[in-house]
Amino acid sequence: MASARRRNKETSLDECQSSSKMPRNAKSHIAALILARGGSKGIPLKNIKMLAGVPLIGWVLRAAVDSGMFDSVWVSTDHDKIEEVAKAWGAQVHRRSPKVSRDFSSSVETIQEFLEHHKEVDIVCHFQATSPCLHPFHVKEALEKITVHGYDSVFAVVRRHQFRWKEVKKGSGEKTVPFNLEPAKRPRRQDWPGELCENGSFYFAKKEIIEKEGHLQGGKLTYYEMLPEYSVDIDVDIDWPVAEQRVLRYGYFGKDTPEVVRLMFCNISGCLTDGKIFMSVSGEAMVSVNTRDTTGLRMLQEEQVEVILLTTEKDPIDPALLQKLEDRIMCKVEKVGQEPLNDLQSIVEKKKLEWKDVAFMGFDQADVKCLNLAGLSAVPGDVPAVAKKAAKYICHCAGGSGAVRDFTEHIRLQKQMAKSQREHDRIDRHNF
Repeated sequence: MASARRRNKETSLDECQSSSKMPRNAKSHIAALILARGGSKGIPLKNIKMLAGVPLIGWVLRAAVDSGMFDSVWVSTDHDKIEEVAKAWGAQVHRRSPKVSRDFSSSVETIQEFLEHHKEVDIVCHFQATSPCLHPFHVKEALEKITVHGYDSVFAVVRRHQFRWKEVKKGSGEKTVPFNLEPAKRPRRQDWPGELCENGSFYFAKKEIIEKEGHLQGGKLTYYEMLPEYSVDIDVDIDWPVAEQRVLRYGYFGKDTPEVVRLMFCNISGCLTDGKIFMSVSGEAMVSVNTRDTTGLRMLQEEQVEVILLTTEKDPIDPALLQKLEDRIMCKVEKVGQEPLNDLQSIVEKKKLEWKDVAFMGFDQADVKCLNLAGLSAVPGDVPAVAKKAAKYICHCAGGSGAVRDFTEHIRLQKQMAKSQREHDRIDRHNF
């Protein structure tokens, strides 16, 4: 309860209590809908561009699916690659017509077309793919304003503390005037509650509002306030690396994100190395290992994370090389068979851990089961599509070129976030 109160300033104690007593109407079909046209003019195929290791649209789909609030989750698109990514992230796909796929087509027109083809839908929850810091608790609390508290539509806002002034034409000689400020009585920030502005994260509405009024903000209307740290809009944050840092700190990484990673499995070939074997004239075999990667592994070890390197029976790396690698990084090397899970499951159980406590880095189809099971999982950026689909994080770098360091930094950041969250929750419980 305290955590919900901290995250959403508008949700009152009475609302939280009533929501637990009043389940949503089972007769209403509630659909999540993300509009993802392929013809983005700013950033080509922006909706599936990788953001912090995840396709942009994947962040919103993960939160929507994990909220458990929807009878169906849809992506409306006109592009084959977007359709492929949407299905990989658990969505059904509505292929929109060319009529609503033009540059000047509105969101409402596209949603109305969706409703024409899906008459079973009673409530449409339209999410913007460009708002990747959405969490399941945002979805649940906002949707309950319709299903529990009787509103017809709800949209997301954020509180801004910005003084606004009238724009004047250059050279006109006209003076400017303030819209929301008396300069003689300029308030301190802490004395001014600010203003509520749409942040574009989502718009929920009953079907009849969209069909009869032709927009998503009608009938008995309310808003849902999100905190500024969750209000990231890629249409505004054009600097992609800045948006990535925000998502890494405040994004939603799934139900099974572990609070503490205790064990990391990392494949040698394809992850720690690029898979190449160099042969000298004398026949001596050599591999190349990036020092950034080995440094990253040592940093995890210093934080009490055990690292186990993996090799396969068919791996051409010489045993003497494996021993040197083991000595250099000071971690154990385990040999696994064609199904790595069969060998690794016993290791996890022997250490009295669960897979949610494990980080796994793989690179090919044989690793898919482990990538799916692990609390945190990753693949280098140059691996086959089947491995990318199973991983929770896709590294910026290729295998042997910094991908392992990328993943270790991601693990360390997740640990810091979990620690910070526990501290916030502890303070909330004390205050409550």
